Amino acid sequence: MQAQYNVQVPDSHKAEVARLLIEANLAYSESNHPQRRYIERIKARQGCRQLLNQALTMQPDHAGALGLLGRVEMDDGELDRAASLFESSLKHQPEQPQQYCNLGYWALKTERPAKAEAYFLKALDLDRQSAAAFCGVAHAKREQGQFDVAYLHYRKLIQLGMDWPSVYSGMLKCAARIEVHQANHELALDAIALLRREELPHQEIGRFCAAILRQQYDLDNPNAEVFLDAAAEDELLILALEKTLMPDAGIEELVTLLRRSVLAEVAHTVSLRDELQPLTLAVARYVDRTGYALVAADDEQNLIDTINNSIAAQFAVREPLEALVGSVMVSAMYGALFHQDFAVQLGQWSLTEWPAALQGVMAASYYDRALDEATKQNFEEKADELCLARSDVPQAWPSWNHLAYHAETSLKAIMAQELGLDTADLAGTLRMMICGAQSGQRALELAHYLDDVEVIAVDESLANVATATRRAEELGLTNIVFWPWSVARRFVADGHQVHWIEVGRLPSPAMADLSLAALVSEASTRGAVVHMHTAVEEQTRGDAEIRQLIRAHNLQPTRDSLRRLRRMALNNRQDPLWQDLLKEEDFYGLGGCRDRWFRPQDVKQLKDLMGLVSNEVEWKLVKASDQDGHSLALAPVARQVRAEALGSQVQSLVGQPLSVYFVRRR
Repeated sequence: MQAQYNVQVPDSHKAEVARLLIEANLAYSESNHPQRRYIERIKARQGCRQLLNQALTMQPDHAGALGLLGRVEMDDGELDRAASLFESSLKHQPEQPQQYCNLGYWALKTERPAKAEAYFLKALDLDRQSAAAFCGVAHAKREQGQFDVAYLHYRKLIQLGMDWPSVYSGMLKCAARIEVHQANHELALDAIALLRREELPHQEIGRFCAAILRQQYDLDNPNAEVFLDAAAEDELLILALEKTLMPDAGIEELVTLLRRSVLAEVAHTVSLRDELQPLTLAVARYVDRTGYALVAADDEQNLIDTINNSIAAQFAVREPLEALVGSVMVSAMYGALFHQDFAVQLGQWSLTEWPAALQGVMAASYYDRALDEATKQNFEEKADELCLARSDVPQAWPSWNHLAYHAETSLKAIMAQELGLDTADLAGTLRMMICGAQSGQRALELAHYLDDVEVIAVDESLANVATATRRAEELGLTNIVFWPWSVARRFVADGHQVHWIEVGRLPSPAMADLSLAALVSEASTRGAVVHMHTAVEEQTRGDAEIRQLIRAHNLQPTRDSLRRLRRMALNNRQDPLWQDLLKEEDFYGLGGCRDRWFRPQDVKQLKDLMGLVSNEVEWKLVKASDQDGHSLALAPVARQVRAEALGSQVQSLVGQPLSVYFVRRR
């Protein structure tokens, strides 16, 4: 196929080769179409390979066919063969920008971003209009940690009309990593463009939006004025409130101020202006996302109590839905509608009977909570919530809007291509267990993008289990279940095993009767993979101080207690003791604070699990990567694992930001 000599090809064969190549390119496009199912894309790729083999049988030195076959091999994980085909194509026809692009993406796949950049630049030398090469440079810059440069490349592609999901996804990843010290109009427009894209995980750019808005509203200036009407027309502010959580104390003060201003005007005019309604709804969505962490002054609380009483009175005289809309909007800024005394009466209407603009707030504040409560009734852990006040019932955390963008693939392909494992004898459908799945984003991504898995997601929080179950139903996923630990332990005790175990958030000390290491040992079958992260969050000095206060005063995780603890940190934000804590996203949601302070991760569980996999007779380290996803040499990491098992704390992996994969040998 890769002939090193020239072959005279008859004209009739040349025409047939050209036809086959056109069909192969069409098939290859289908194999990478984001709307096609994975099995459909695999079939298209196989069809492409067959067409190319026919063409190369007739013309072994056809440069285009060799290059396209290289892309097929690369997509199948045969990286060495792909590189050989690209080089062979260039040997037969040197000045091909497409093949240098291909080599650039090959270098990215093999984690050589600097080499990839050189290939992409060579492609641009040959074709200054190559959007694929320019996009490749952006990817290479991002992989090298040059997020600001990559960001500008993505922006340029968008300005040129390249409406590719990979461009917006890459731009969002860069936005999540860059620091904004001086905002401008262009940055605000970028943020708006990203927030308008419904397929992106907007929760990842909360800091980016916060930094822009901090500059825009001059929040570092204690004398800065904020005008309610201007804020009500600020598209970036409204979108950011609707779709992100912004971990910034100044932004929290801004939202608190805007909420108070809206309430004050309503109290004065006894109506909610149409111009203020989008901002009111956005604030309601945002405050709900925080778990109602924002504190209201006494006069505000008195006013909102009056409004809630008024809503109850309107129900008593059976006023129509339209008469309630304004009051419900204002009430939702201060507390979940599901927790109000008039909640039962709200249930007389379905979600779709409310005005379209209000439906998002109504879903989050009332209808979704009702569905979550129905799910909780199926589990014995619900008994622990029966004695709690309505506002103290835990809320799911973390909060997210959309799954991250990934191409659909299979778990077997990942095991073969990324971990180098033999998957020939594996079953058609593999079973995954996600321990510490929290509110389910990662688990749902795996269930959504892997076509050969059944996912069991386990979490300590019943609120997380209920919310993630609802989100799975909304996404139409039937290959995933969310369980509390009690059900998962019974499942394993009944003899069921899994092919992949991923450890997310560790169990808290409250789960002292659970041994994660023992469960992994019992649940994993021969050839099973265990994936864990060795860093443990929630270890700031501020966290330690608050946990000490909780123990000293026997505090309970009520909403009032969590708010007071947060307020203590916010009021002393200049004190170095609190500054690291104030940078954490968890701090800006009551669910996150509850987890950090009342259910911290038990590091002993991770150490026991590391001790289990350190047994090289039973387990083998097959991959290790740093926090940026770059692969590390295995030998030094394996030495650290062994040293830690022997009691060496100097060599401890626990606390280092690594991701490690072990496979069970027997």
